[in-house]
Amino acid sequence: MSILTGWADRARGLFADTKGPWGPKGSGDEPEEPAPGPWGDSPKRGKRAPSSDPGSSMSSLDDFLRKSRARFSTGGGGLPGRPNASMFLWVAIGLVALWLIFTSFHSIAPGQRGVVTRVGRYVYTLGPGVGMTLPSPMESVRKIDVENIRNTDLGSGNSNDLMLTGDQNLIDIAYSVRWNIRTPELYLFQLAQPDETISEVAESAMRAVISQVSLNDAMGDKRADIETRVAENMQRILDAYHSGIQIQGIAIKQADPPDAVNDAFKQVTAAQQDAQTYINNANAYSLQLGQKAQGEATAFEKVYEQYRLAPEVTRRRMYYETMERILQSVDKTVIEAPGVVPYQSLPAPKLSQPQTEGANK
Repeated sequence: MSILTGWADRARGLFADTKGPWGPKGSGDEPEEPAPGPWGDSPKRGKRAPSSDPGSSMSSLDDFLRKSRARFSTGGGGLPGRPNASMFLWVAIGLVALWLIFTSFHSIAPGQRGVVTRVGRYVYTLGPGVGMTLPSPMESVRKIDVENIRNTDLGSGNSNDLMLTGDQNLIDIAYSVRWNIRTPELYLFQLAQPDETISEVAESAMRAVISQVSLNDAMGDKRADIETRVAENMQRILDAYHSGIQIQGIAIKQADPPDAVNDAFKQVTAAQQDAQTYINNANAYSLQLGQKAQGEATAFEKVYEQYRLAPEVTRRRMYYETMERILQSVDKTVIEAPGVVPYQSLPAPKLSQPQTEGANK
């Protein structure tokens, strides 16, 4: 009993009050005890004797319980300088609301898709717009850009990158692959290393196509056909892998023989181009002569039609035109007319020369 009385006195010293739970403690003639300090200690804590009154011990215990309920209730004042329980409650509610908003609502751009996973397992894909999922960590969303065209460059000019053509020649090819993501969930979960897979598939498809063409075709005008065939082979292989990748095209940047024989091939190529140029010039000249002959034949046919209608007139006109064309390059004039003495070997230019000199003077 003395132990209980001692603990009651200590509680009363910490939470002392002038009133008990049922009204004033004691009569009005009894002197009041000093008020507790800011931390609940009485000024005479160390000198107080243990009380032997059971009523006062019970009153102090009831007072302690009452103040404890007041401090931790929603309407209590709490400890000095500390927030009460209601503030903690509202802060917790606000944090929960923010967590739900930021982990449950997702904004997906027009060129994106949202891959939703539930505890690491694929569930569905969100389209463009605002989508809603379960809060994290139950469901998570990974945004994938499906419209961005990615480029993968291959071929660096090393000896390991040389390819064998169909006519048993080596060729050094540098090319790039353009691709984008068609099915984002397949792209994420079917391929462990998508970039390395695309590079290996592209190299395999390019070697398969180059082995079926000659060196001149690979270096010449068959590049477009090679690019188309490589893109088709790559798409077929990637579809078999369920990769979710769409091949947009192949671009061959370089197609040269090995460095050791590159200069000789350039000389051969230059000679072939010169030979082709000469052939083209000869063909153009031949075409020009053919068109000229055809035009002259057409003109002769027209003259022949006129000759059939009026042979004498056409014959005389043809004679005059022929003589006019011939005499234009002759420096002599022959005149034959009735009553005029013919003067042959008259240099017509010399007759006009004195007049020109007189005019100059």
